[in-house]
This record gives sequence, structure tokens and C-alpha cells, in this order.
Amino acid sequence: MMYPYITLADETLITHSHLMGKGEDKCVKVHFERPKPYGFDSVTYLLPSYKQTERIGYSDEEIKDFEKLLRRAAHSFFRYAEMGGLDIAKTNSHW
Repeated sequence: MMYPYITLADETLITHSHLMGKGEDKCVKVHFERPKPYGFDSVTYLLPSYKQTERIGYSDEEIKDFEKLLRRAAHSFFRYAEMGGLDIAKTNSHW
């Protein structure tokens, strides 16, 4: 299952998986996807290795920006993956 993380101004949706693996082999899949008139741009990474497993359509400059974001937010992706996603309704239940 993939959980929503954030939608960027250009409509790129960032999602992440649940926590996969055990012990030292724990990992999280992070997926970026943006709609186009006929399909999607997309790129997927595995953390903590930052290995790119698929890429369709994003420019090299956009990829550099995504990789910066991943390095800054890796700890958040792991925390939210361990929690089973970021549940805004649950974390802001007083609203």
C-alpha cells in the first residue's frame, strides 16, 4: 500500500510505502508522480539506499530536486511508514 505524503505546486504527488523488511534490511519506497495530458511522469526510489528503481519523464533538474528532498526528509518517510502513513485526521483530531 502507498500512503500520500504531499502534493507539490506542479501537481506532483509524493507517496510512500509501509515499512518493508526487518532489522537492518528495513526500507521504504517513495514514489513521485505528475499527471500529463497523456499519462504520467513518475520516478520511484528505495530508501535508505536512494536507489532509483523507475523513471519516466522527469527532467534531470527535477530529479536533483527530488533527491535533495529525499535526503532532507528520509527520517520522516521512515517514521510515517512505520506508523502506517500520515493520518491527518488522527493527528489533528481536535479540529
